[in-house]
Amino acid sequence: MKLSILTDNHAGGHFLAEHGLSYLVEHDGKKILFDTGHSDVFLKNAQKLGIDLQQTVDLIVISHGHWDHANGLAHLDSLPLLTHPATFTQRFRKKDDTTVGLHLSLQEVQEKFQLTTSQQAQEITEHIFFLGEIPRKTPFETQTTTFKDAQGNEDFIPDDTALALIQHEKLTIVTGCSHSGIVNICEHAKSITGIQQIERIIGGFHLKENNLQTQETIRYFKHEKIKELYPSHCTELPALAAFYQEFGIQQLKTGMVLNWD
Repeated sequence: MKLSILTDNHAGGHFLAEHGLSYLVEHDGKKILFDTGHSDVFLKNAQKLGIDLQQTVDLIVISHGHWDHANGLAHLDSLPLLTHPATFTQRFRKKDDTTVGLHLSLQEVQEKFQLTTSQQAQEITEHIFFLGEIPRKTPFETQTTTFKDAQGNEDFIPDDTALALIQHEKLTIVTGCSHSGIVNICEHAKSITGIQQIERIIGGFHLKENNLQTQETIRYFKHEKIKELYPSHCTELPALAAFYQEFGIQQLKTGMVLNWD
């Protein structure tokens, strides 16, 4: 299993960075581009790693329909793409009505890619699962939202999803932003795959403060005895500091390549 950080908020070495997320996941004979950031930074960083994404990617997975995770789609063509149907919702910030959705419309994406949408979990291979819509069960996650849709209704980003990878009968969870709650994601991954042990989690946890949600998340991770945590992107400094104190995490930077045997 191999994961390359193509886009993240922090630059590594001579690589570029932006507010966004894009990972290349290589596992079980597949190369999956998980999110694309919001510009062509992911392509430029891939080129520096010697990777031609257009020629090598088997599947693009978009975690949810926010600009910083999917506007990079404008720089690719013709590849298979899997995402939740609500990814193409028009969505805005409540505070100032600025858009946070995709630049490309559903019709444009259908014309550019081999699009599959699914609300349900999908088995990509025997050891890779697209988790589909995440059930919201915890009492401390997804209680409020700063977003709304075009009709002015609160938008809790129902399309938010993740990947679950199986290796040695343990789970690796790859998440984009965890608007659905990282604990909800973990529990759904266990339910979908039938694997109960989580080895590692990597991606955005959408935790901004060292508050109740962060502390309950830490408590869950401890209870589950998760060995490796890589919170990134939308996990902000107060929460990162709390994770560092408890788990000794390392900061993810663009250009990093993680290998797990």
